[in-house]
Amino acid sequence: MTLRVLIVDDEPLARQRLQRILRGEGDIELLATCVDGPTAVAAILEQRPDLLFLDVQMPGMSGFDVLAAVGAKRMPAVIFVTAHDRFALRAFEAEALDYLLKPFGAERVQKSLERVRDFLAGGARRKLEQQYSGLLRATSEVRERPCILVKKRERVIVLLPEEIDFVEACGDYVRLRAGPEAYLLRGTLTDMERRLKPEGFVRIHRSRLVNWRRVREFIADRDHDPVVVLRSGQRLEASPAHLKDLQRRLLGDT
Repeated sequence: MTLRVLIVDDEPLARQRLQRILRGEGDIELLATCVDGPTAVAAILEQRPDLLFLDVQMPGMSGFDVLAAVGAKRMPAVIFVTAHDRFALRAFEAEALDYLLKPFGAERVQKSLERVRDFLAGGARRKLEQQYSGLLRATSEVRERPCILVKKRERVIVLLPEEIDFVEACGDYVRLRAGPEAYLLRGTLTDMERRLKPEGFVRIHRSRLVNWRRVREFIADRDHDPVVVLRSGQRLEASPAHLKDLQRRLLGDT
């Protein structure tokens, strides 16, 4: 039985490694490689591969989003590819056919292929659909969590809300501070507040939002402007009116 295979990964080195390993397998026909989710969805529906190597973390449209867009009934067998255990172990061991944890070698890929061959030889299509339905339920929280995509030269950085310390207005842009790194993103602070408020961000100034889980203390007296101090030690100027909202959030959480 020949396995018609599609590779979906935004990292060139990962795609090349898989292509090199698969060339050594006599029963593999490599249909195409895709670098993003939308291209992958179109290729899956058009070419109907038997097997998909699907990267989980891709900018804009994740591997989970690809699965949701194609649907459990139309998805081929999938070997998920990920660089992070937290995306793989719990949900994947329970519901996925198999997964590869980057960086992977030829032996690990070959073991995954053997598992796929045995599974498909058994004709268990209904079981596969049930697994994908279960995986979609198990990963719904991950897929629905907001993330911020920012460009930094030739790279696209995916920032999760918990990684961001604060956001501030900067002309027609907003500046996102995540640890020692700062990223510029075209947009307004009002839009960022709408997206991040459910994740625990509060406005402490007309031009600044802060992740309140990063706050260590706030200082306010009659002789000085209020200041919010982050756990990193960074001090951020605040306004008295907005600081009340932060105080309310902090006191309400304890």
